[in-house]
Amino acid sequence: MIARLFSTVALSAVLTLPAAAFQLDARFTDADGDLIADIPEDAAQWIDPSVLIFAYTPVEDPAVYAEAWSDFLTHMEAVTGKPVQFFPVQSNAAQIEAMRAGRLHVAGFNTGSNPLAVACAGFRPFAMMAAADGSFGYEMEFITYPGSGIEKVEDIKGRTMAFTSETSNSGFKAPSALLAAQYGMEAGADFTPAFSGAHDNSILGVANKDYDAAAIANSVKARMLDRGVITEDQLVVIYQSDTFPTTGYGTVYNLHPDLQEKVREAFFSFDWEGTTLQAEFERSGEAQFIPITFKDNWSVIREIDAAMGVQYTCN
Repeated sequence: MIARLFSTVALSAVLTLPAAAFQLDARFTDADGDLIADIPEDAAQWIDPSVLIFAYTPVEDPAVYAEAWSDFLTHMEAVTGKPVQFFPVQSNAAQIEAMRAGRLHVAGFNTGSNPLAVACAGFRPFAMMAAADGSFGYEMEFITYPGSGIEKVEDIKGRTMAFTSETSNSGFKAPSALLAAQYGMEAGADFTPAFSGAHDNSILGVANKDYDAAAIANSVKARMLDRGVITEDQLVVIYQSDTFPTTGYGTVYNLHPDLQEKVREAFFSFDWEGTTLQAEFERSGEAQFIPITFKDNWSVIREIDAAMGVQYTCN
């Protein structure tokens, strides 16, 4: 077991500001108040592409996940009657821009980028991975390497701390809010920040002693351990948060309504047993897709954004 030197702490303690009103971009409507873009009433605005484009959040090597999603995408093809193409994305920003520009129809956006995708790209999330018993989520962890001299969060002061990207919940937003509010530590003043681009990069960076510490999603760490990319004795966990929601899956708002329903059907009718999706994601405990709502399941993420003063600008 990876050494843990710091017990779980409720992240809610850092949320000292009231949540700012979440607002969609002006080109969207939300008549029912569910905080996601309505499907256009005018059928002329619907899109019915000949090929559905699917992208999974850019957490790790896209080639690994093209194979992992292959059986599911074959199932989606059968349900929707459309060819489905896996679109490898290199960043959260690129994924959001692809959907905003009409080049991405179905996607899994990571926890932290979900609000921006909803606000700016018309993303309509409806599903999340969960364990067989219906439980879901992951924890944000601060990790270091054995012998780093970092035994508690305060010891990060004066050292190099790796984040993933500014849109990531566990890779940037939640740890930044925690460090500032609970420990009085600001990037640049109290420690040197570094941006790795992805959770696996941060984890490998710490394991190889390129970074003194990092904020990561432990679900990614679990899959890397299972594949033998890293070993348990390379890392030490000094902090673990409460549980956050995982990647949210959904469609772009103006996809033909009948096609949106078929995509939903594909997610909730998929049999995981013996598939490439099961082979990859059972590593972190997932066994099914369950229905979710952005309004309810992402409320804590919107609160973290509010605590950090995040603005959902869509330039």
